Amino acid sequence: SSSVSMEPFPQRRLFQAASWPEVESISPVRWGLLVWKNPETGAPRGILAVGFDPDDDILRLEGLEEQKKSLQLDKRVLYDRLSRSEFGPVEEWLKAGRTVTAEVGNTRLLVADLVELGVSFGADGNLLTSNRTFNQLLGSSDGSSTSIELGLIRLVPGADPDTVAAALNKALPDDVRVLTKAEFLAFEQDYWRSSTAIGFIFNLGAAMGLVVGAVVVYQILFSDVVDHLPEYATLKAMGYSSMDLVTVILQESLLLAGFGYIPAFLAGKGIYGFARSATNLPIGMSSGMAAFVFAMIFVMCVISGLLAMGKIRDADPAEIF
Repeated sequence: SSSVSMEPFPQRRLFQAASWPEVESISPVRWGLLVWKNPETGAPRGILAVGFDPDDDILRLEGLEEQKKSLQLDKRVLYDRLSRSEFGPVEEWLKAGRTVTAEVGNTRLLVADLVELGVSFGADGNLLTSNRTFNQLLGSSDGSSTSIELGLIRLVPGADPDTVAAALNKALPDDVRVLTKAEFLAFEQDYWRSSTAIGFIFNLGAAMGLVVGAVVVYQILFSDVVDHLPEYATLKAMGYSSMDLVTVILQESLLLAGFGYIPAFLAGKGIYGFARSATNLPIGMSSGMAAFVFAMIFVMCVISGLLAMGKIRDADPAEIF
């Protein structure tokens, strides 16, 4: 499963982890999709709600330190201003000084303030609230619960996260899994990349792009070889070997890779920026991805060049002239 559909586990597992000498503090977190009703139209829509203890310092968001004080009161939430417009004109109403209430999970809540989180592939909008309010949304009259979806563990300075995670995984029952921050991010990315239709479509698009690019480069190189076949035959007659001519084609293919990558990279950056502004999704061209794409283009052009070399190897000066 992904982070938007995590199964709850007993909160006592987190308390068990707190007994480790390397653990400095723990923070229980409630996490799940709930039904939000547009305060203007009443239309229902799934929204990701995150419940945490307002006294815990687990989020690095501008202005949150002051805003989260309001979460000490029951049935108060902070609304993500980057949520899609289908959730209603919450930001506009708050800025106009209006009191904004909305029904979430058959419970009327007061929107206390705005935060800036950003949507994801799994959720179009987000709410921050206290664990107590989150539990009330799930039907707990006193706001208590013995289950959580996520437990955050802060280690003492100098402790090795990988070592502690391995020890906790070995000691705790199989109903929980302990991950470092890096492992959790990798797990989430792998889920969307390999286990969803979104990941399949992106991978298919990348594969088709490589195939089409290889065909185009092959056609360019093959046409160039055919057009200059007499020149290549003359060079062979002068004593140049087929490998010498093959080197020329490889150099040409690498030039195509280099000069083709620059405008493609700039276009890709622009498309990423447009998609990010249009959808508020946290997407972008990382340096690692840029290097990987260049490597793929390099390999694609080399393979296309190798395929186009057959005509040179078969070039016979006697037949040409």
